[in-house]
Amino acid sequence: MKTRQIERTRLVPHTVDGQTEMVLDTEVIEVPAPPADWDQRVRIGVTIGAVLLVTVALVWSTSAIGGLLVMSVVAVVAYAAAAAFDLTWIMCMAVEWLLRSDPDRAKAPRTAGRWALAVSMAAVFAHGYVANQIVVGAVGATVSALAKGGFTIAMRVHARPLDPRTQQWVNARRARLDGQLAMIPIRRELQRGEAVIAAEQRSLASDPDCGPADPDRSGPSPESGSADPLPAAAGPMTVKDAVRTALDSGIREPDRVLAYVRRVADANAREATVSRYIRLAG
Repeated sequence: MKTRQIERTRLVPHTVDGQTEMVLDTEVIEVPAPPADWDQRVRIGVTIGAVLLVTVALVWSTSAIGGLLVMSVVAVVAYAAAAAFDLTWIMCMAVEWLLRSDPDRAKAPRTAGRWALAVSMAAVFAHGYVANQIVVGAVGATVSALAKGGFTIAMRVHARPLDPRTQQWVNARRARLDGQLAMIPIRRELQRGEAVIAAEQRSLASDPDCGPADPDRSGPSPESGSADPLPAAAGPMTVKDAVRTALDSGIREPDRVLAYVRRVADANAREATVSRYIRLAG
């Protein structure tokens, strides 16, 4: 039986001159070695092979398509644009990999990847056709197809198909989680809006038109027997407080609110200021 050595550390008591302390003791022991997992090794080999195929296809297609585009633009731009042909279907494969446990969502990137692959292969073949090397163009176009096929096989090796009921359970849990994640930026947006409103209200509260009223200011009593009595003032009020008091008392007409504000808060209160506070309170 094959064994392997492992290092184990534990606390043990150690006494010196009658004083005992807990110290670390390290020992090396041998344990049975697990058998080789050849399935995992083959799986890793397939994955590495698929990555190499994609890399080769990217280099080949970029070189071929860049040679075609360089006829009309500078080399740097031509080869940069040529890389986009294969990068598109490679990106679609990467998204398909991420969505391998959600077949419905994986259909769109799979379809887009196939179309992008067809366009890339056609561009490689066009380069061979223009160069009067049709056979080279046709063979070169299959390089990208082989790479995509190899990566598709690698994804099947790593895929874990789910039965219909389990797939529905996964979809329900994912939808609930996605909803919670989607609410994060929405809550941030709402909090920013509430902060803006709070800042606006604080700035209006510091408006010079709504400063504290002079407690010695005298005027007609709101309870002087008027046919339409107004609420009594409870101490000095600002314009803003007077507007809120009037609205809380059931007074809604702007003229009556303005009259009440001028009576209990500021005789020179502006109509525009009072109207603004009425809108904010509404």
